Amino acid sequence: MRLRTFVTPLIIAALAISLTGCGAGSNASTRLIKKVTDGQEAEIKKDANNIALRNFVLVALPDGSAVVVGTVINRGENEDALLGLAIPGIQAQISGTSTIASNGVITFEGDVANAKAVIPAANLKPGTHTDLSLFFGNAGEITLDVLIQKPEGIYAGITSQASIL
Repeated sequence: MRLRTFVTPLIIAALAISLTGCGAGSNASTRLIKKVTDGQEAEIKKDANNIALRNFVLVALPDGSAVVVGTVINRGENEDALLGLAIPGIQAQISGTSTIASNGVITFEGDVANAKAVIPAANLKPGTHTDLSLFFGNAGEITLDVLIQKPEGIYAGITSQASIL
């Protein structure tokens, strides 16, 4: 009877540890999660500002220009303004929406795009990375290490021409 009272809690403890995943080790499936997009993501949280940047990449076009793809979300309490975008040495030409209301969005490219940013004469090589800096009126500046994509696949319809926004 004494053996049973000692063994039962021991078995329960062993099952609890193995069922919670503690015994999965360094190759646990939750540690091997991969990012599902090529785009770079970041956030600026400063004072009452909270800017989220999602899925930023640059698409290198045959004419040497590069087009910005990504979304800016203002999760802060106050309106902010996107003042500019740049890669080292070259500033982007921006058209469309640049003011972001609280809970507002600026989307570069795609079906719901409300802005366009083209970097002329960027001469970037697809498959490489470059720094892309974004400048905001209130939130400040942030620099992302973004991937350069070819204008193929989901990026096939991207051009340097500003469409009606």
